[in-house]
Amino acid sequence: MQEILQQIKTLVTKSVQNHECDSIALSGGLDSSILASCVDRKTAAFVLIAKDFTSTDLVHAQLAAKLHDLKLDIITADVDCLLSAAENTIKILGVFNPIEIRNNIVVYLTMKAAKESGFKSMMTGDGADELFAGYNFFKKMSTKDLEKDLERIWDVMHFPSRAISKSIGISLHTPFLDDDVSEYAKKIPPEFKVHDEKGTKYGKWIIRKAFENDLPTSIVWRDKSAMQDGSGTSGLTSFLDGMITDSAFAKKSRHYAEKEQVILSSKESLYYYELYRKYFDVPHAIAKSDFKCPYCNYSLKLGSHFCRMCGSFPI
Repeated sequence: MQEILQQIKTLVTKSVQNHECDSIALSGGLDSSILASCVDRKTAAFVLIAKDFTSTDLVHAQLAAKLHDLKLDIITADVDCLLSAAENTIKILGVFNPIEIRNNIVVYLTMKAAKESGFKSMMTGDGADELFAGYNFFKKMSTKDLEKDLERIWDVMHFPSRAISKSIGISLHTPFLDDDVSEYAKKIPPEFKVHDEKGTKYGKWIIRKAFENDLPTSIVWRDKSAMQDGSGTSGLTSFLDGMITDSAFAKKSRHYAEKEQVILSSKESLYYYELYRKYFDVPHAIAKSDFKCPYCNYSLKLGSHFCRMCGSFPI
């Protein structure tokens, strides 16, 4: 066990320090805080907070930045800014999946702010959840099912930050996805990734333990929080639900189901779909395959459990 812990710490630290990066997306979650603890050069940090909705990231990001002597730039975004960013995110990613949009609004605005401030590169914690079993649904699985699902995810994992960084014109750095780190992480037994700590089951247990002495307890054992929740962009769901009337949703969702073979499950989905259709064709016309999402008819890989286009899960 001690050998694994030391090797993880060594590989991640080396990977971070090999990246000549001038900024970091620092949410104050475990992954970005680990990266911040490994930085050995002058680096700026950015955190995005929704001005009009409840968010939880700020205090953790401030703590991580202070501990590691990073200058933290706090980006606050009101509803109009978030909705504008949603449209730009949809244009870049070509999907209307609400979860992906709410999460990647954060990525878009953070990278945009860094670029506008003159920074040329940004480091993110992409890959840690996939490699070390960080998502909350992993905690409900048996060890055998966890191992199987991780292997499936490694084959299909994608990171929208790549397309967003390219569109904005800022270089993306993802130390957890470097070969030395990712290949070692894949060899770690799944029971060390999801494990009990003082009576509570945690994902990413092994990497939490590896950096336990480098970060505050409030960060090391912080529950997994999606970007949309930590930043507050999840508040867009209720905002759009109140903005679109029931009658408008019923009429439009019926139209899209009949004319475009797209079933929209929420007012938020409707809002994003109409933005999507300003720039892209109907989902069923984009690619052809025998295996399609039952809700939007977008082509899927055989065996997929999730539709990246509309966000339907499980399929």
